[in-house]
Amino acid sequence: MKDGESENLISAIGQVKSPFKEKFAIPRQPNLTPSVISEVVVPLPFGTAEAFEGIEEFSHIWLLFRFHHNLQQGWKPQVRPPRLGGNQKKGVFATRSSFRPNGFGISVVPLVNVATTAQEVRLQVSGLDLADGTPIYDIKPYIAYVDAIPNAHSGFAPDAPQLMAVHFTTEALCKLKALSSDHKTIEVQVKEVLAQDPRPAYRKQAKQDAHQYGTSFDDFNFRWQVIDNKIEVFEVNKA
Repeated sequence: MKDGESENLISAIGQVKSPFKEKFAIPRQPNLTPSVISEVVVPLPFGTAEAFEGIEEFSHIWLLFRFHHNLQQGWKPQVRPPRLGGNQKKGVFATRSSFRPNGFGISVVPLVNVATTAQEVRLQVSGLDLADGTPIYDIKPYIAYVDAIPNAHSGFAPDAPQLMAVHFTTEALCKLKALSSDHKTIEVQVKEVLAQDPRPAYRKQAKQDAHQYGTSFDDFNFRWQVIDNKIEVFEVNKA
């Protein structure tokens, strides 16, 4: 086998179906938005009952995926992690940056349900941090006694990020109710997403941020702004 030939044999086994239709506002880590439900869809020839037999015995699964939106932009040996305010550089292999030499990433998420048909297997998961259409290259069960490291150190990201308070204006809530029969669930999910404060680092550091943001989630577009260090969703429309 020639050098590089094995790389051509690697192909995606499935893809993600999630409410995140664009990169902006996707959580930077898994499990930060537990109410958000997504699916990993695995069609034939990999999506068979035999290939997934026993997976429902595990509470969590590992997903190996590729940052497909970023591949054409290449990579750099050093990046500026948002966790450090975008002001300090770290080696790309000391971060979870999406701009990597081969563009691969890994996430561990709770497995909610397994549905099998003659054509595919659908794994329902919660708290996924991936865009709709993200290619999946492998799936493995999470093994608690080896995958959980109680005394591990997490470098410059030792704790979960601080959350921002999020509220909907009366007008925005009324519009969401008119657009969706499942408006209460959508409201909870969007609040979890925006509480992560998806703004660019330079916006967060500014004394005043009068900018108005738009976030696509599921079949909707939410307009919001930061007022008195709180996020206010003031407009909801169909995407």
